[in-house]
Amino acid sequence: MKRTEQPAATIHFDRALPLADTPGVGHNRWHPEISPVLTVRPGDVVELDVRDGLDGQISPGMDAQAMLALLAGTGGGRGLPMTGPIAVDGAEPGDLVEITLLSFEPSATGWTGVFPDFTVLGPSRLDPFLVTWTIEDGVARTEAVPGVAIPARPLLGLVGVAPSRESLARINEAEARSAARGGGGKRPSAEGAVPDHAPIATDGLHPEPSRRIGGNIDLNLLGLGSRLLLPVDVPGALVSVGDAHFAQGDGESLASAIEVSARVRLRLDLRKAEGLAWKPTRPAVEIDDRTPLQTGRRWIATTGLSLDEAGRGDALDLSAALRGALDELVGYLVDERGFAPEQAAVIVGVAAELRLSQVVNPPNAMVTALLPLEIFDACPPEAQPRPGDDDGRR
Repeated sequence: MKRTEQPAATIHFDRALPLADTPGVGHNRWHPEISPVLTVRPGDVVELDVRDGLDGQISPGMDAQAMLALLAGTGGGRGLPMTGPIAVDGAEPGDLVEITLLSFEPSATGWTGVFPDFTVLGPSRLDPFLVTWTIEDGVARTEAVPGVAIPARPLLGLVGVAPSRESLARINEAEARSAARGGGGKRPSAEGAVPDHAPIATDGLHPEPSRRIGGNIDLNLLGLGSRLLLPVDVPGALVSVGDAHFAQGDGESLASAIEVSARVRLRLDLRKAEGLAWKPTRPAVEIDDRTPLQTGRRWIATTGLSLDEAGRGDALDLSAALRGALDELVGYLVDERGFAPEQAAVIVGVAAELRLSQVVNPPNAMVTALLPLEIFDACPPEAQPRPGDDDGRR
C-alpha cells in the first residue's frame, strides 16, 4: 500500500484528539482567510495525518442510535475535519493544482454507518446500522457482516482548495436559494466551527457538499496514483484534505465508506494557466491503469430503469433508475446471500460500483449496480446472522 516518496514537509498530530484540541493543523470550513499551515514548492511530497469524517467521535461498541443522537446534537457540527491549508508556491487563480495520493496508512479500525434518511432507498427499507471494522493485512472485516472481506481501495473523500471572497459570496448565495426551495445542504454556522471566530465561522462554507473548488467529493476514482486537478481560486491554492476512506463504493450510495483515520503522502504539483489548452472549471481526474472491471474479476450486476412495468416514473429519470438498481442489488444480497437489509446496505456502500449504462432509448434510462464477488471469496461460507429480526421488508 506504500510507495516510497520522501516528504519535503509533514503535518503530524495525535489523531485521537478532536480538531478543536489541536489548533494550527486544520479546519472544518472553507474560507480564504484561513492561513496556510505550511508552504511547499510545486512537485513536493507532503506527509499528513488525516482524521476520519466524524472527527473520531465514533468509537467501537457504539450503537446506531447513539450515532444518530451524536449527529443530531452538537457533534454533527464537528464533521469533516480537514488537514491544512497547504500553500503551493507560485499558484495563482487560473492555474490548476495537481494532487496525487502516493501512500495511505490506515488506522487499525474503521466504521461504516447506514443513515436511512440520507440514502436513496430511505427509512422504509432500511434501519440505522453501525458496524466496526478490523483492518489487517490490507483487508477489512467485521463480525457485524460476517463472510465478507473488503480489500483496500483507499482514497481521501475530502480534497479541495480555498474559494476566493467572490466565489465564497456566490456559493453562499446559490446554496441559500437551494435551501429555500427545499434543496437541502449545509448553511454557514458557527456551531462546531474551527476556527471559531468571524468571519470564518459565520461565513465559511461547510465542507459537506462537493463544489467547483472540490470538497467532499467522495469519488472512489481518487485512489493511489490518481491525479486530481482543481482550478486555483486564490494565491497559493490553499489545499486541504480529510475524510480518509479505507474503501468505498460509488457514491457511498446506501452506507458510508469504511471510515478511518490515516497517515498519507501526497504530491502537490502545479499546472500554470499559460501552458493549459484545456482549463477545467470543476474537479477533474487523470487515472493510469485503473479500470473498474479488471480482467479476471467476477461481478454480479443489477439494473434499474426510469419506468417500472406499470409505467410509473418519468422518462429518463436517473434517480428512479438508480433506486431500482440498488434495490435489486440489496435484494440479491438478502435473498441469495442471506444478509439482512442493513448488512446489505453496508456491503453496497463500501464495495459496489455504479454505471450510467443507457440514456439513448427513451423513456428508459438504465443504471447498473455492480458488486465484485471476490469480497465473499476471502472468507469461508457461514451462516449470516442478522442485526435484528427479519421484519419482512423483503
